[in-house]
Amino acid sequence: MAREQRSTSVVVIGGGPGGYAAAFAAADLGLEVTLVDDAPNPGGVCLYRGCIPSKALLNVAHVLDQARQAADWGVTFSEPKVDLERLRTWKDEVVQKMTEGLGDLSKKRGITFVQGRATFAGPKRVTVSAESGDELELSFEHAILATGSQPVRIPALSIDSSRVMDSTDALRLEDIPGSLLVVGGGYIGLELATVYHALGTQVSVVELTSELLPGADRDLVRPLAAKVKRVLHAVHLKTQVLSLEERGEQILARLKGEDGEEREESFDRVLVAVGRRPNSANLGLETTKVEVTERGFVRVDSQRRTAEPTIFAIGDVAGEPMLAHKASHEGRVAAEVISGRRVAFEPQAIPAVVFTDPEVAWCGLTEAAAKEQGRQVKVVRFPWGASGRAATLGRSDGVTKLIVDPESEQVLGVGICGPGAGELIAEGVLAVEMAALASDVMLSIHPHPTLSETIMEAAESVYGSSTHFYRK
Repeated sequence: MAREQRSTSVVVIGGGPGGYAAAFAAADLGLEVTLVDDAPNPGGVCLYRGCIPSKALLNVAHVLDQARQAADWGVTFSEPKVDLERLRTWKDEVVQKMTEGLGDLSKKRGITFVQGRATFAGPKRVTVSAESGDELELSFEHAILATGSQPVRIPALSIDSSRVMDSTDALRLEDIPGSLLVVGGGYIGLELATVYHALGTQVSVVELTSELLPGADRDLVRPLAAKVKRVLHAVHLKTQVLSLEERGEQILARLKGEDGEEREESFDRVLVAVGRRPNSANLGLETTKVEVTERGFVRVDSQRRTAEPTIFAIGDVAGEPMLAHKASHEGRVAAEVISGRRVAFEPQAIPAVVFTDPEVAWCGLTEAAAKEQGRQVKVVRFPWGASGRAATLGRSDGVTKLIVDPESEQVLGVGICGPGAGELIAEGVLAVEMAALASDVMLSIHPHPTLSETIMEAAESVYGSSTHFYRK
């Protein structure tokens, strides 16, 4: 086992969207940067086993669904055939291309990339352990902790069986099971349920609470919930999975419904997707002044600095929402603070997107949050049944929603449910961040016929008149 000693100005621990964004920004600002990650290239969970592979598969699911829906328009295809090996290869090629690209960008910026796992040995030193057993003792002036998160595991459901999967296992796509139980009706569970359903699996979803996508705006969830309940084999709300047991080539699940009755059902595979928890354990943080909450999040201030002045934390490990784009912006803020700039992470709108079909996206203030705050707001909804573009897509089930201050007419929040909501929400983010008025959105000419017009017409509704939607 070899041991080496080095020093660096900035060490970034974790190469996900937050970590590599921080490392790239710090290098662009002229700082000497070392990036540490256990993968061969930057990318983190998002690129290797999260956002990117899941969206690649969701795109395939969308194509399959469109091929089947085309019969409603007078175009009939034979039933699509899925070459599972080629599908896996294509997904992996997308991941490889992107991660190798990030590796090249690291080299071009002069960043030292070290593959291994880092552990703090004090406020200005980490030890990096490689798989080979070699160790690097690295001293630094500043560190940025970007270690991300991992799937939550429920002890009662964590049995030793390859048929019980987490999100990482599900994305490997080892086979197309005949039946699948998805435990958790949040965004990860519903996105993967969408993929497996499109590939031909009989999917059942179990959610402990009374609604799918708990915490999201009910107006936005309603069209999605209606479709999910229509196309999936079963959706069980207010239902708990008590235990899982392997029985031959199936998993026996014991379920308890709202009525207290217990029943058993068998599935080829089970996906447990009940959330994620921060990776803050076993990092040697006890050798520093860094503070960790009861839920495992590292405490940070508006500049993403921890209680240890030399250490910053960003992304999932630094608190909710656990979103890649939030982590990237935090990373850039931390890098600029370290370089001496006076900046802070103070967004007015962090967009959230659920890439199901239909997609659900929102940003800024929600109607529920306004009620909790006792804040008076004006809420307007524009149904996609009044959108010409939605009609041409055969997708009139969506909705666009604005939350507006009744006195200043400032746009405080935007929510969208429908195809492409994840792209459309960017206009809402800009409106909220720039403190746009509803009249600004209304008077901005939107192209016709597009789904973006639904945002403009929702703004028109603030003033009581929308061209394509009449209400008294």
